[in-house]
Amino acid sequence: MSDLLERLRARGWRMTSQRRVVAEVLSGEHVHLTADEVHARAVERLPEIARATVYNTLGELVSLGEVVELSTDGRAKRYDPNARRPHQHLVCTECGTIRDVRPAGDPLAVLPDSERYGFTVSKVDVTYRGLCPSCAG
Repeated sequence: MSDLLERLRARGWRMTSQRRVVAEVLSGEHVHLTADEVHARAVERLPEIARATVYNTLGELVSLGEVVELSTDGRAKRYDPNARRPHQHLVCTECGTIRDVRPAGDPLAVLPDSERYGFTVSKVDVTYRGLCPSCAG
């Protein structure tokens, strides 16, 4: 479960009703919503919330490092509140379902020194792709 609200409170982030609703919408496991999906869910909770407010809040959360912006399909950016726990993504190539996964081992160790070309590698982004059980069945 995402602890986004607790992290934001601990930072002393000014919690307006609009910001709270965006953070609540992003809360949960395997949450990878587009900005439009965040807005649609936020409107259900707070009908007067503006699309621009959602976009601005998402941008601020990304800048703070509390939400990760990702693009798994080369189109719409998605927002992942699971920014504090290292993980990779498993994506269904048919329906686009995304799941957080934590493979065993250190992904930095997989790249041998001979393939680093002198780079000091600090981060690895791996996306596993395949068919989810619903699409495969």
